[in-house]
Order: sequence, then structure tokens, then C-alpha cells
Amino acid sequence: MASTSFEVISEIEPATRPDLTRVRHQVGVLAPVSDAFLIPDNHLGRATVSSVAVAHEVASMGVQAIACLNSRDRNRLGFRRDLLTAAAYGVDHFLCVFGDQPESGRRSNDLNVRGMLEEFRTFGDSETFSGHGPFSVGVTTRLAPLPAWKREADFLFVQASFDLEGLLRWRESLDFGGKIFAGVLVVASQGMAKTLAEATGQIELPEALLDELAQDPDAGVDRACSLMAKIKASGAFDGVHLIPVGRYRSVAARLERDGWRRNQQLR
Repeated sequence: MASTSFEVISEIEPATRPDLTRVRHQVGVLAPVSDAFLIPDNHLGRATVSSVAVAHEVASMGVQAIACLNSRDRNRLGFRRDLLTAAAYGVDHFLCVFGDQPESGRRSNDLNVRGMLEEFRTFGDSETFSGHGPFSVGVTTRLAPLPAWKREADFLFVQASFDLEGLLRWRESLDFGGKIFAGVLVVASQGMAKTLAEATGQIELPEALLDELAQDPDAGVDRACSLMAKIKASGAFDGVHLIPVGRYRSVAARLERDGWRRNQQLR
């Protein structure tokens, strides 16, 4: 059963240049309707400013930040370096992911998500980190049975879906002790919809949405905000992982108009 509070975790678009102005702007716009922010890590296989460094910056703005860490670019030693850096900066919430295919087509094979979670539970819980943490660590999941090792995570981010009934059936079948956040994606345009369809077969887009986008550029915003309200009303989830992409201004305005307000920190 989900907790009584419902949290909105907004994913920001990361900085691909050494300038955090846009990051700060996204946080400022979305903060009134967001309880926490997810900071991507080398998003879409492109180099970005360190998610740990950006999470520290976002936290300095007075909001909870979750640093995404992907296994694609890391070996075990590099991952331990990141944990030490995070502890030094006071960053203690993380989401471990497999990572998109890099532009080079090559990825490190030294570490996977399971190995990252194990490192958090061993090295991250060692005497080295005395006086810091504890770390709170989440993993992602599709609408499929949850492997036993993922049950060791503190929270789950569920893959974005437009199939509410399927999402609720999956949740009803799942036994997990931590918090679960349903993924809600804003499809910003027909072009984005086409890119999604070509890049992955895991997210099935409603045909009606594609027609709506041809007539109304805010159709993706409307669909996402409506889905958020239905997920909240179901009582089945602890919150949503909102992915507003470049439409964050429109999303924030729509949610405020619909009465959404920042609830509480993720801590």
C-alpha cells in the first residue's frame, strides 16, 4: 500500500556545458509543484556535468535532489570515487540505472546496476563513511516481475507508461517494502513521439495522442498531467517520476492551475 503522502519527483534536463543556469531555472520553475528533483547522468549517452555535483547545487537551492548514476561509464574504483565525493558534498539519495547506449557505441563492462547496489551496501556502509549517510538508493523497473536483488533497493522508479490499467495491475501483483514512483512522460511533439517509437518498443504511445499533438502542442502536457492525477487518485503509488523534458514551464503552470503543491521532502 502506498504512503499517505504523494510525492512528485521532477527530472530536469542536465547541463551539457559547464553552465548551470538552465538547471537552476528548471528547478526554480518546477519547485512549487515538486518534492524532489532527479539529476540525470550522462543523459542519452552524451557527456553532462556530474550528477553528484549538480545534485549538490540543487540541494543548495533548498530542495531534495536525487543523483542518477549509470553503470555504463563506471568501473568499480570510479564508482567508489563517486560515493566518496557524494558523501563529502552531502548527497545521499541516488538512482542506479543501466544507462543509454553511448555515442561511441562502447561501454564499460566492469559494473552493472546490481554491482552498484552491492557497493552501496558494502563500501558505502563501511567505516570509511562514518558520520555520513546513510545512503538511500533506488533502481528502475519495467512492468515485469521484480528480480530478488532489486528488492534490496530503498525505492523503485517504474518505467513510463500510458497504460494506467496495466500499471495498476502490475502494482497489485508486486510485493515491495519501499516507495514506488510511477513514470510519467511528457511527449512534447510528434517528432519526439517518432523518436521514441524508433528508439524503444517499451513505451507504447496512444494513437490518439499523436493525433492530438498535430493539433495542439500542449496535448502531451495535458495527457501527462491528467495521468498524474489518476495515478494519485488510485492510491497505489507513493508518487510519480515526472519527465517534463523541454515543456517544464507548461507543465509547472498546468499543475499549479490544477492545485498541485509541493508536499514534503523525500527524506
